[in-house]
Amino acid sequence: MDRRKVYVRIADDLRNDIASGRLAVGDPLPSIAQLVERNGAAKATVERALAVLREEGLIQSRQGSPSVVVAIPEHEEAGDSPQEPSQEFTLLWAQLQEIKESLRQQRIRLDELDERTKDR
Repeated sequence: MDRRKVYVRIADDLRNDIASGRLAVGDPLPSIAQLVERNGAAKATVERALAVLREEGLIQSRQGSPSVVVAIPEHEEAGDSPQEPSQEFTLLWAQLQEIKESLRQQRIRLDELDERTKDR
């Protein structure tokens, strides 16, 4: 199951289409209506995904015209620092660590209980 927010997934999919050459510089993007249908998302969600790509300088949009690819995403060069984990990832990681610690403590308690009841 893809846990990314829908607008992030849509933006990632379009970014990958651009990076792979499926959408070249100068090509129009699918219409908002097509992206809504393709992704099963709300119009506002698709518009948010397109806003992300506009902010990254990958597309340009004009009222009444299709959005157009204007740049290809840059790939990280060797030696570039890795991207910081998202806030959501950091939160989930912390929760996972708490669960692991709780399970460890439960295992210790269960082992102690087994030892106490073993002699009976």
